[in-house]
Amino acid sequence: MDPRTYSAPPELLRDRILLITGASDGIGRALALKCAELGAQVILHGRNVAKLEKVYDEVEAIEGAPRPSIAVMDLATADATAYTSLAESLAEEFGRLDGLVHNASILGERWSIEQYDAALWQQVMHVNVTTAFALTQVLLPMLEQSDDPSVIFTSSGVGRTGKAFWGAYAVSKFATEGLSQVLADEHRERKLRSNCVNPGATRTKMRLEAYPAEDRNLLKTPEEILPAYLYLLGPDSKGVTGESFDAQ
Repeated sequence: MDPRTYSAPPELLRDRILLITGASDGIGRALALKCAELGAQVILHGRNVAKLEKVYDEVEAIEGAPRPSIAVMDLATADATAYTSLAESLAEEFGRLDGLVHNASILGERWSIEQYDAALWQQVMHVNVTTAFALTQVLLPMLEQSDDPSVIFTSSGVGRTGKAFWGAYAVSKFATEGLSQVLADEHRERKLRSNCVNPGATRTKMRLEAYPAEDRNLLKTPEEILPAYLYLLGPDSKGVTGESFDAQ
């Protein structure tokens, strides 16, 4: 089936526990609200407490939605102790994790390789790739406690075909595709599945950074591109792993 046209049944994610990074805004926020509406217990990750609390209140306002949780951590500065502490806290509170969505990432600058600042390159690669690896690693024991665990990494069109002036962002998304494929192959005979989703041109702050002169009214909203995510988080995608999908 085409995940872009997937129609999620009302109870699709009932009793599932999902952690969504970058849940304070954009696609992460929209996905968290929709998953909660479909019955999931959502763990909202971000670095801005005020923004996360606002999304928390929005989830709380959804009739019948399980109460969400908040996980505050700055991916740019978190060390090994912070990751371990987060994993221990979540394990104590929930015991298992049914889904992990790596939505958080940064754009960096659209400079040529010749001009790219090495420190900024390192920062983009760290936030977009290394933190996804580190968070996945510490949460694998919780994911393996689930009967149907799913990990989703956020990719990009420039992470499949390199384009001029996309620099570290493009390279980080190539690496993200590789990370997802390696994880999928390592777990091919086990329950965990790992896939990528390319959101495409979406009305987000990152898109505005990349294309400030673009007519945003022509772009799909985050709410309109969620079917592929929902398909991969629910039981209808059992057995699907090591793939990369377009959300639109």
